[in-house]
Amino acid sequence: MSFLDFALTAAIAATTLWWIFAPNYQRHFLRLAPIALAAIAALQLLLEGFYWQFVPAWVLIAILAVLSLANAKLPSGLAGIAARVCLAGAALIVIAPFTLFLPVPVLPKPAGPYAVATHIFRWVDEARAEANTPLLDDKRNVIAQAWYPTAADAKEKHSTYMDGLKSLPPQVSILPGFMLKSFGAIDTHADLAPILKDKRWPIVIFSHGYGATRSSYSSLAAGLASRGYVVVTLDHPYESAITELADGSIVADANDFPYSGTQAERDAYMAARLATRVRDISFVIDQLSRPAELGDFSRYLDLDHIAAIGHSFGGAASVAAAQDDMRIKAASNIDGTLYDKEWEKTLRQPFLLLDSDHVETGHSEENIAHNSALLDNLTGPGWAFKIHNANHYSFTDLPLFFAPPGRWALTFVMGGGRGPEETQRATIDILDAFLSEPLGREPQDINAVVGRYDGIIGGRTNGPN
Repeated sequence: MSFLDFALTAAIAATTLWWIFAPNYQRHFLRLAPIALAAIAALQLLLEGFYWQFVPAWVLIAILAVLSLANAKLPSGLAGIAARVCLAGAALIVIAPFTLFLPVPVLPKPAGPYAVATHIFRWVDEARAEANTPLLDDKRNVIAQAWYPTAADAKEKHSTYMDGLKSLPPQVSILPGFMLKSFGAIDTHADLAPILKDKRWPIVIFSHGYGATRSSYSSLAAGLASRGYVVVTLDHPYESAITELADGSIVADANDFPYSGTQAERDAYMAARLATRVRDISFVIDQLSRPAELGDFSRYLDLDHIAAIGHSFGGAASVAAAQDDMRIKAASNIDGTLYDKEWEKTLRQPFLLLDSDHVETGHSEENIAHNSALLDNLTGPGWAFKIHNANHYSFTDLPLFFAPPGRWALTFVMGGGRGPEETQRATIDILDAFLSEPLGREPQDINAVVGRYDGIIGGRTNGPN
């Protein structure tokens, strides 16, 4: 909450308590209080914009104003007790939204040695038709947001957290669209600034979970970029919850998964989506190797050292992309289930499986069996770790949307007691250690890095230690 948010909420609570416990004390000031509250509310709205969380506050201000204008006095006896209980309940309703869902979530600041900048590329693959629309001339869009090191003194405009804030659909992933209206004020800890021009930086392509957005991984991307990588987070249109295409149009998740179909139909659907993602990833690697598309930015990309990582379905896509495209030198699956017989195919590159707590997330038998088979069939080095008390969403920004009390309550429903901040910090540390050698950097001891954290189990799965 900002200072104005806190000041308005505190002033409303204080005025309500005044009415409840001492309505006759300094009554002339009490009658003026709604004017002050309305002035603070107007200033907050003017400077910070509309927050849905303040709707109950505005209603209570109106109630207090009516009481003041009418020079009302609270009755005595049971009626007075009832009136006071109602005012106390109204004050709690004003406070409640802020204990559940933050108006402007706070993302953890990147901990690496580099300041971070970002740039969004909205590309069109003219060689591919878009299978999710009926238009025959509609081409496949791929949105790539690069997060990269920049100069420490870069003082440019901050990047916007997510696409489509002015045209949000009624539903964005699992959240109502109106709840995200204020997310334009989120500090991504990344400026719209040039890349640091002192060397070529290794590249990490990141694929999001099914129905998520690239923005949901901003903390992870910025944190890894601060360690000295160019992290390219992708939006896969019509799978991402919301995407702005190259022509400026906003599209949502096609939401056409065959839930009522047979298992074979569902598997075929996911296999088709997986093939599209693999082509998206290879297309982005193609684009990164074309100076005409990137300008001066391309001079500072180390195209000989590229990794593919992803979360959930994005983890499966990263494995499949590495199996298909040998320009990818390492791959990591973060809590994803494999599809399309990936576990039976050869993966020659170094591979990292990073799982949440199997009990808290409820990993399926297919998830565990397919990932185990992939690890058994690796021809390159492999590692596998499980993070105790982390759930499937702990790798994303989603838990950070909730206020601490709401986040605490969620742990009783879906786990994740380790918290997103520590889970992501551990994930970034482990990814950095894993990627260091295959991406041409000073090798790190991944077991030593893991050993800094309690409750992370696993290790090398094949090859010499």
